[in-house]
Order: sequence, then structure tokens, then C-alpha cells
Amino acid sequence: MKLQHTFLFLLILSSALAIAQPNRKPDDSKGFLAHDPVMIKEGNTFYLFTTGGGVAKSNDLEKWERIKPVPSKLEWVTEDIIPGYRGGYWAPDIQFLNGVYYLYYSPSAFAKNTSAIGVMTNTTLDQNSPDYKWEDQGMILKSIPGRDFWNAIDANVYFEKKWGGEVTGWLSFGSFWGGLKLVKLAPDMKSLAEPQEWYTIAKQERTFGMPDTDPGDGTIEAPFIYRRHQYYYLFVSTDYCCRGLDSTYKVLVGRSRDIRGPYFDKEGKPMYAGGGTLIAEETEEYAGIGHCAVYDFDGKTYFVAHGYDKNDKGRSKLAIKEIEWDRAEW
Repeated sequence: MKLQHTFLFLLILSSALAIAQPNRKPDDSKGFLAHDPVMIKEGNTFYLFTTGGGVAKSNDLEKWERIKPVPSKLEWVTEDIIPGYRGGYWAPDIQFLNGVYYLYYSPSAFAKNTSAIGVMTNTTLDQNSPDYKWEDQGMILKSIPGRDFWNAIDANVYFEKKWGGEVTGWLSFGSFWGGLKLVKLAPDMKSLAEPQEWYTIAKQERTFGMPDTDPGDGTIEAPFIYRRHQYYYLFVSTDYCCRGLDSTYKVLVGRSRDIRGPYFDKEGKPMYAGGGTLIAEETEEYAGIGHCAVYDFDGKTYFVAHGYDKNDKGRSKLAIKEIEWDRAEW
């Protein structure tokens, strides 16, 4: 990873999100391999989680050390639950609430909405601690072809904290099909609230007449919700990942004053109707970039994503950039 190289984010007049260029050194000569990265900080240590259960740690967001992966054998996943499942899971999300770390994950078959979202918990991320132990809490929800016009992958959870200490969990997820969904979690953050509360928060145009079992061409996935002052920002990835040098991944963003939406882009177009302000796409360094997460660490806001490295046969690399904001909070 060469974080000091220009990332070439689009700077749209009067601003969309402006991504600064901090002077960072590469963690090694070819970059740190990572796919679907998410991050959290415990004490003075940053922890990175990726598709497949990979884990790494760093003290400075520059040099990363791979450590023991998260367990990826899921006893609750059977052929009946996910036909065509080949093991492991995709696109984790790591969150912390009331002394517990929640790692949300998605076992899935490729290019089918035979998918599910589960969660495992831990009380520490320090692998040297006697308390370190991941405990799988099982499935939260699943998608079934022909029944559900959505895909249960790419989980992101936002803990909405209100006055008085009340916390509401919101699970956003999805890819292709009918777009990205938002569903309310129960207080245990491991199951759906009842009665269920669902919203469509973003989608892209899909060719009419495609079978419901086909992901189609409405390319959108990997939602991530981030709050700043009075706005909730919804980051999404569009076009195609996972094709090496042929990847066309890019990142769009919109915002809302209500976590349930609707989310609008800078031009006022709703994201449920194909809107989204473009903030990252192909550069001289990356064929495509996406599946982002956004965090506040030590008084700064960071954009964390993976990009397909043109200088290394399109391999997926970790990219981290600082976000800056204009006066209109874009």
C-alpha cells in the first residue's frame, strides 16, 4: 500500500466529500492485502477485520501485523440453510457496545441470494488476554431465492444512542436485487426487533424482466452508515468488485437527518431512486475502489476501503484516507 500516493478522489465543485492526502508510509513494498476491511480501536491498538476471518493490528494505521484469525467454522450453517455454501464468511462488521464486541458476518453462496447474516461476540480483542474468546450467537436473518428480493450480505450495524442512555440497533445490508435494506434490531443486538421494521435505503436501476433469482445489473452493495452532527451519511459501493484489473468498483454517498432515510445526494436525488454523490473511483493506482467504512479516531475521520492495485495484478489492497468536510457538511 502506498498511502502517500494520490488517491484521486473526485472533488466535485462546492464539494462532495473531500479526501485529504496524509503523508503515510507503506506498510510494505507491495501493500497490505485486505478485502472488505472494517476497523475498530481498543486502547491504543487498531484492529482490522476482513472477509474470510482475517485479523490484523496496528498502532499507527501504517504498519499492520497479521494475527490469529477469527474462527470461520460456523456450525449453524448447513446445506439446508445456505445451499452451495463453501465455508467461511464475507464482509464482517465490528462494533462495540456496553463492554461487548459484536462481529457481524455473512456466510453466502456466490452470485445467489442464498445468504445469511450472523453475529459472534467477545469481551476483548486482545488475543493475549485470558478473556479473549469468540462466541457465535448464530443467525439473525437469511435471504431465500424466490421469496426475498434482497440479499443478506454486507452487514453494517449502527448503534443509535439517545438521551437517557437508550440504544437502538439498526442493521443495514444487501447487494444487487432490490437494493440495500435497513432493519431494526432487538435490544440484544443479536436478533430482529418485533414487530419488524424494514426500510429500503438505496438501490440502482435494474433491467426490467430479469428473473427474481438473478442478481441482475442493479449494482449496489456494502452500505455503511456514519453520523456527523445532524446528519447520517450512507456510503455505498456500485459497479463491480472482485475482478482484479477489470474491477470497476466506486463509492457513492448520500445523507439524511433520520437514520431510516430517505437519503439524498448532493444534488437532491434520493438514493432509493438511484441517487448518490460519487466520491471515489478508478485512479492511476487502483482499477476500482470500494466496500468502504468510515470512522472517527483521535479527532480525525477516516475512509477505509480496498482497492484493486494496478501495480500488483489487481490484488485487493487496504487503503486509508482522512476525510475533510466543507461548510455545508459534505
